[in-house]
Amino acid sequence: MQREYHRDHSNCLGRDMEHLSFGHSGRLCVAFAPQNGRFFDFENFGMTETLRPWIDAGKLRLVCADSIDGETWSDEQGDPRARIELQERWFHYVTDELLPAYTREKAIACGCSMGGVHAGNFFFRRPDLFDTVISLSGLFHADYFFHGYSDDLVYANSPADFLPNMPEDHPWMDLYRQSRIILCAGQGAWEDDLLWGTRQLDGILTAKGIPHWADYWGSDVSHDWVWWQKQLPYFMRTVLGDP
Repeated sequence: MQREYHRDHSNCLGRDMEHLSFGHSGRLCVAFAPQNGRFFDFENFGMTETLRPWIDAGKLRLVCADSIDGETWSDEQGDPRARIELQERWFHYVTDELLPAYTREKAIACGCSMGGVHAGNFFFRRPDLFDTVISLSGLFHADYFFHGYSDDLVYANSPADFLPNMPEDHPWMDLYRQSRIILCAGQGAWEDDLLWGTRQLDGILTAKGIPHWADYWGSDVSHDWVWWQKQLPYFMRTVLGDP
């Protein structure tokens, strides 16, 4: 499996950012790690290995993005406006710098836990750039991290808030309906908040008439890598077919 390490300067963030890429051709998938995770977590916890058949077959090129969650979503004692402004700059780093370095075609967004939050946020904000989302154990309301604080940027990063208010004639609505939306949560240990968040988004999409697949795994399915390792290739097979 072809593997490359990258360290490049981000003008959006004013700092160097690291990422890993795997493969050389096929659909591009940007992968996001759990909360406070790093670009190497997908590799270290066996997620890239679960996708090896598609990567080796030239059907998938995986880019594992780095996060700055510790300065944004997780810094719950920090100034909320500064946190969300930095989150917005990171969002633009991914959409304006990282993604165009690999493709001008629509990509897949995937992630688990906080990575599932990010994957959903990128897809629902930019369905012109992403036409598939695989969100594992994600939630989609920013108040979970901002505890009552809201402004224009918090709202923009909270699909559970902006989707219900999106008018039917918004151009994103047609793009959502032409895309593949996959949500998954377990019903076991440490999944309660994520299960609730997934059900919330499931209900919003249903009310909006947006096709999607919300898959709820059993009471034995916990918030852990061992389950995400099973879920990701299961859903990727529905997106890309057999390797």
